[in-house]
Amino acid sequence: MSFIKNIDKSEVLTLKEQVSYQKGQVVSKPLAQNDALSVTLFAFDKDEEISTHESGGDAFVTCLDGVGRITIDGKAYELHEGESIVMPAKHPHAVYGQEQFKMLLVVVF
Repeated sequence: MSFIKNIDKSEVLTLKEQVSYQKGQVVSKPLAQNDALSVTLFAFDKDEEISTHESGGDAFVTCLDGVGRITIDGKAYELHEGESIVMPAKHPHAVYGQEQFKMLLVVVF
């Protein structure tokens, strides 16, 4: 049985190399998904976004590359490589590629 998918196991990985930028797109690569947890890698081309929405779980974002803008309850936060933020459950939030931007998203339900 495999709980984590779409990446190699038992080897050292650089997460930002596991998802690629695509012109004019937001690319997502799910790594794990169940009723309690969702783990997904994202690559946002510059000026691409996931518009305002709410999640049923707390969403933990870590910037892997570039610069992203995370908006929570109407307040914008700039995220740089190595920085993280939590988007709380049931609060409106959005993600925008201020530059090309890669992130790891972990949602805990």
